[in-house]
Amino acid sequence: MLNYTSITQMRQILAVACWILLLGPICACHKKKATTNPEANMNISEIISYWGYPYEEYEVVTRDGYILAVYRIPDGRSCSGRADPKPVVFLQHGLVASASNWICNLPNSSLGFLLADAGYDVWMGNSRGNTWSRRHVSLSPKSSEYWAFSLDEMAKYDLPDTIHFITEKTGQERLFYIGHSQGTTIAFIAFSTNQELARKIKMYFALAPVVTVKYTQSPMRRLTTFSRKVLKAFFGDKMFSPHTFFDQFIATKVCNRKLFRKVCSNFIFSMCGFDPNNLNMSRLDVYLSQSPAGTSVQTMLHWAQAVNSGQFQAYDWGNPELNMEHFFQLTPPLYNVTQMSVPTAVWSGAQDPVADPIDVENLLPKISRLVYYKLIPHYNHVDFYLGQDAPQEIYQDLMRLMEECV
Repeated sequence: MLNYTSITQMRQILAVACWILLLGPICACHKKKATTNPEANMNISEIISYWGYPYEEYEVVTRDGYILAVYRIPDGRSCSGRADPKPVVFLQHGLVASASNWICNLPNSSLGFLLADAGYDVWMGNSRGNTWSRRHVSLSPKSSEYWAFSLDEMAKYDLPDTIHFITEKTGQERLFYIGHSQGTTIAFIAFSTNQELARKIKMYFALAPVVTVKYTQSPMRRLTTFSRKVLKAFFGDKMFSPHTFFDQFIATKVCNRKLFRKVCSNFIFSMCGFDPNNLNMSRLDVYLSQSPAGTSVQTMLHWAQAVNSGQFQAYDWGNPELNMEHFFQLTPPLYNVTQMSVPTAVWSGAQDPVADPIDVENLLPKISRLVYYKLIPHYNHVDFYLGQDAPQEIYQDLMRLMEECV
């Protein structure tokens, strides 16, 4: 696991690489033309279309006014033999990520494409504040008010409002839910507190589930050594880790070169670990061109709070008056996973520094309808959607469980 010093060093190396590329070739190793994957310069709809899949793009307006981009792959590239209406599956990404996670590998190893080819009606969501969901009916993303949200609002508004939109659009009352990392966090909150929503879920598939982060080994843990006041002074009170022009330049001009692949991969996955033997290193430019996708500083403060407290709890607004305004009590409420009645399947990784095995082990007994569990010894946090062996380690059994439930 990398510390902040090594991350800074990698940033410096990447900056030097940029200057090398801007100033032109200075040695023979740079004369060879680099190859950039076409998808590195595409948006989500373009990536889906590029691989020959149909797509639809929708806007979901939440009850509190956030406008979320939702993407649909209604069919596979060839006839699946399944009659309409196809069973619906909804995929939700993790922290500072986006719907592109599910389609950034080749079609034979991207879960979104594999599900479409298997005859499912695939929908992919985006949390408020990321690259594709940064609008509001009245608030400007330049305002602090826009960014005053965390996990609570994603679970209270984004998830139920998106699922309601999907059920209305498809005419189907129930769907499958697949979440990775933070996509599992907001699901555990929503499905345990909103029983009407929970009844719409046929089965919940939790990849690298994150509820408590008491034992997390991610460098994110270092944020907890600073007070909220210091963190806000450093990061502000708006957006955290957006995708920038510099990120795109690094993706398409640096990380597409073999010379820089090791540095790039360490940089990209410094917060969550990675296995170079299980990663398609030739697609680093695609991964980096889509990530990070951004979130709010308040979301990161919520995660820092969770690390410090070891609790699965709503966001502490900082004083009893504000907590009373939001929760009608002086302290933020605890979330109770045992109240969730949705059939749930879980996959976790023994090498995952974010969803630490001890935290996952503590979570499992609280899931009242745990129908399947698999611990994958060599998996880290990104293997669940980027791992080259994910189809064999996860997706085969996941789709088998879905077929048994159809």
